[in-house]
Amino acid sequence: MKISKLTIRRRLFLLLCMLCVLFMALVVRLAYVQLGEGAELSAKAEDSWRRNIPYSAKRGEITDRNGNVLAYNVTTPTVMAIPVQVKSPETTAHSLAPLLGMSEDKVLKIITKKESIVRLQPGGRKITMEKAQEIRDLDLPGIVVAEDNKRYYPYGGLAAHILGFTGGYNQGLTGLEKKYDSELSGMNGSVSYLSDAGGRLMPGSSEIYMEPRDGLNLQLTIDKSIQSIIERELDQAMARLNANSALTIAMNPKTGEILGMAARPGYEPASYQEVDPQIYNRNLPIWMTYEPGSTFKIITLAAALEEQKVDLQHDHFFDPGFTKVGGATLRCWKRGGHGSQTFLQVVENSCNPGFVALGQRLGKETLFKYIKDFGFGSKTGIDLSGEATGILFKLANVGPVELATTSFGQGVSVTPIQQITAVSAAINGGKLYKPYVAKSWTNPDSGQVVDATEPQFVRQVISEEASKKVREALESVVANGTGGNAFIDGYRVGGKTGTAQKVINGRYSANEHIVSFIGFAPADDPQIVVYTAVDNPQGIQFGGVVAAPIVRKILADSLDYLQIPPRKEQVAKKYKYNETPIVTVPDLIGYTTQDIYEDMNTNFNLVKSGAGSIVINQAPKAGTRVERGSTIRIYMGSESEAEQNHEHEFKQSHE
Repeated sequence: MKISKLTIRRRLFLLLCMLCVLFMALVVRLAYVQLGEGAELSAKAEDSWRRNIPYSAKRGEITDRNGNVLAYNVTTPTVMAIPVQVKSPETTAHSLAPLLGMSEDKVLKIITKKESIVRLQPGGRKITMEKAQEIRDLDLPGIVVAEDNKRYYPYGGLAAHILGFTGGYNQGLTGLEKKYDSELSGMNGSVSYLSDAGGRLMPGSSEIYMEPRDGLNLQLTIDKSIQSIIERELDQAMARLNANSALTIAMNPKTGEILGMAARPGYEPASYQEVDPQIYNRNLPIWMTYEPGSTFKIITLAAALEEQKVDLQHDHFFDPGFTKVGGATLRCWKRGGHGSQTFLQVVENSCNPGFVALGQRLGKETLFKYIKDFGFGSKTGIDLSGEATGILFKLANVGPVELATTSFGQGVSVTPIQQITAVSAAINGGKLYKPYVAKSWTNPDSGQVVDATEPQFVRQVISEEASKKVREALESVVANGTGGNAFIDGYRVGGKTGTAQKVINGRYSANEHIVSFIGFAPADDPQIVVYTAVDNPQGIQFGGVVAAPIVRKILADSLDYLQIPPRKEQVAKKYKYNETPIVTVPDLIGYTTQDIYEDMNTNFNLVKSGAGSIVINQAPKAGTRVERGSTIRIYMGSESEAEQNHEHEFKQSHE
């Protein structure tokens, strides 16, 4: 069949139309790709060509409240490889292996991976500057020495449970390092360039440097000097007492700032792999829960004073050594009891039956209200991970026995941080504050403070008047009662002992105790409160014998460091048998030996030096506080020399 020319022309025209439509579709598609998706496709292409050499940001420093650096970063080189640029993998592996302490096979396997950039680890991570220079000198294609950094703790294990530590990639793993990891980490930088499939720099392109942004610096409420005092005393206590563990917290009771916090056993952050994980994973001052014993009596005392259920000076209580409640016999620690005593003496003597009576006067609803208001049964909210809650009786389950035992600190479970926070509220005017350790955040480049933590007031628990009475009663405990080993001559110190049986397999142990003491000074205007607990010390297990001396040493050195001057006014200490009284050295200059020997021999030993009949000098100086029986050396001379010495001492004392 013959096709006409008209049909052929029509078909050609249709074909031309179809080609035009296809061409227009292609133009539209090209225009869409070029104009609509061009930027995105270009970015994807550039991304596939780009090679990045990372540069780590400097992790923020952690300092104490006075600017002493407790943790900072040290720059360390890290070796990386760009596999496509490695020209001779076998030769490269042979050269690098001995420098990195790795096998040739291991190095070869890494540098031949199908990746854009790889780390030569573990041997190439955080190497020395000297080794880094050796690798640079080899000038191996595809091998890059980049800048990395590692964490350094200049004071070893100081405040380790607070600071925590970082992992191999400078990521926070425990403590504040983990809690504030995002703020401390900053943002990493890099050097990037465009390369072809062979890893060569593409013509016309250049390197782009993205500067790392360092992490923020963190300033703590911790005072390095007070922290050092605490840790020194804990180390000595552990060596002397052979205890299972020991802990101490020091706090500013007026703000909730933690001045020091430590636990033993301890560890060094740089060597955390060498210790049992339980040691660094459990920050005992906030994690440990136990029955507090008699230190909890402070809460019962504060509630009774606030509710006006007791007059410490005039109300009396007879202690036969036990009390019967709901069919149970609850005993005093002193066999035979304390007999008739005022309620102030009940506090001084830490008399269990007396506190049972206070609990009964309050009733369970009121007592447990105050217990919860003081913060027990809930977390304090301190900015450290791992805080426990503690355990209280449910009010519906509190009967006469539970009310009685709770009154003197048995049958409840608390944490050390709850205990010191609550007692701080009891002595600071009744104000409960949230404890904290992070004081402020600073930009490392500008030095500008970008965020700061202010003391956080939670609630008013008791009145200032009741709080004052609590302070006075606890000062009397130290001067006249069970806390005598915490007495510091020249300072008004308040405190309370605690001795609690440990619960083992659901039963109270007859041989294992947690002994504790909480002390504060000055008692009339508390600047520092210190809580120490020792788990199962060997030998005598009483808080007043074991924990009180530890707190006394911490308080004495801390008060001196804080430049809080001693005062002459303090409650006179009631000395017990075998305790040596503290007495004041009198002024002996100008007296004859005949004048002073009869009066002085009862309190001091006198040693005479020099010729003459008149005392012209003495050591120690007049006004010094020393133990009775101490030696005073007197220097003899003429009356004129005595007058000159008196004038000289008078001038010195008034300069």
